[in-house]
Order: sequence, then structure tokens, then C-alpha cells
Amino acid sequence: MSPLSGWTVAVIGLGTMGSGMAHRLTDQGATVRAYNRTPGPVVTAATPADAARGADLVLVSVADDDALRAVLTGPDGVFAAAPPLVVNATTVAPATVRELGGPLVDAGVLGNGQHARDGLLRWYVGGPDSLVRQAQPVLAALGQQVRHVGALGDGMALKLVMNLVMGVEMQVLAEAVALGGAAGLDRQLVLDTITGSGFAAPVMRFKAARMVGRDYERPDFRLRHMAKDLALAVAQAGGTDLPMTAASAISHAAAVGRGLGEQDCAAIVEQLTGARVGAR
Repeated sequence: MSPLSGWTVAVIGLGTMGSGMAHRLTDQGATVRAYNRTPGPVVTAATPADAARGADLVLVSVADDDALRAVLTGPDGVFAAAPPLVVNATTVAPATVRELGGPLVDAGVLGNGQHARDGLLRWYVGGPDSLVRQAQPVLAALGQQVRHVGALGDGMALKLVMNLVMGVEMQVLAEAVALGGAAGLDRQLVLDTITGSGFAAPVMRFKAARMVGRDYERPDFRLRHMAKDLALAVAQAGGTDLPMTAASAISHAAAVGRGLGEQDCAAIVEQLTGARVGAR
């Protein structure tokens, strides 16, 4: 028997992550009902409430805080259908999920759409023990790690910590390429040297390949989402000084303003080397 045979899961949001998770859940035996704010051929429900009605679990993966509120609240929102469990996989401010409340857990997720399809995500979950246990079978079907990290909002807090690391890594990698280019060094030489050294994290090696080929279409993680998450991290810091994160957030916001927001986050390198795009 398939791991999720007998489960009905509503997936709200069919972007890169949401569509990957929907495919994986179907492969694992679940009946999936989907809703997307932007109409498309694979959407099977007219409203979030229609998708959620009668579901064992609702999984939400949308763009930001405003989108999350829009699909959860109101007469056509998920909460109107009174589902037993809602798992928020959208990266938002911890305060947002705490304010929303309800039968909600927040699940910070690491990985990309292909990881979702392959069941290789990593989940950092916040919420009451009973709800986290209810969510376990679905999250385990989607991921290689499910870690209950604390109360509601703590999953988002830890996800922002992790995306801070990735965002700053991308900024540093981009600045290294920019410095190398200013010195007359070939982009591939710079990136091959960095990724072949002990300085490189796995995600840097992965994104370096995009930077070498200037391959930013079909994004794993859109630059505008990274800009949003870095800004959220800065906003959550309170009195804690995060100078590198703050500088990276400014750089990413400028890249979004330049029209790079829909491209992969590796395109941050073009914000710093725009005058040299196509060179070398």
C-alpha cells in the first residue's frame, strides 16, 4: 500500500515548490486537490475553501505574508472550510503565523522543486505536538528530515536563519566574481577555483554552475523571494546588528528593481557585474 493511501491533501499554491509537492504526494498515494491564485490548467478547485473542504491536511506554499493571509482568511479562505490541519510552507514572518493561529503548523522548508518531487526536502516545523504528529506522515513523504523545532512561529524563525546563510553566500559568491572580473579574470576560472576549494558550501557549487552559464531561467528559487527573505531576517533581528545580511538585502532589492526578480537567485551576480554581462 502507498504511504499516503487514503489521505486527501489540499495543496494551495502551485509554484515551483507547490507543484513539486503535489506531484510527490500523488505518487505517494494521496488524493490531491489543488488551488492556485493564478488560474492554470492543473487547478482543480475554484477557491481555497473548495480545495480544503474535506481534506485531511492542507499544505500552503504561496509567495509571501499577504498571499498567505489571502488564501487562509475570508469567506473563501482555507479556514472557512474548517480543515483539521493546515501546514504553512510559505516563508513569512514568524509573527504572521502566530497571528493567524487556528489548526496551523509552520513548516520552514529547505530544498527546491526537484527535491520536492523526489521526497528530499528538509522540514523545520513549529507548532503544538499533537498537530506536528498529525502532519508527520505527509511531511515525511515529502522530505528526508522532519524536525520539530518548537512552538508556532519557530519553524519560520529557523527558516529565516537558514535563508540568511544562503542569501549571504550568494552575495559573497557574486562579489568574488565581480572582484575577479575587475582584475581581468575569467568568470569560470574564478568560480571553478572557489567551488573546488574547501571554502565552498554545496549550495555555492550548485549555484556557481548557473553563474558560469548565466542560466537564470527556470529558477530553483526566485531572486525576489530571496530578497523578501533577507528583508524578513533583518526585520526580525530587533536590536541585533546583522550588517552583512542588511547589505545583502539592499543588494537583492536593487536587483529586483532592475528586473531580475523572476530569475534564479544566482542572478544576483548580474547586479554587481551588469556592465560586463556577456563579457568573457
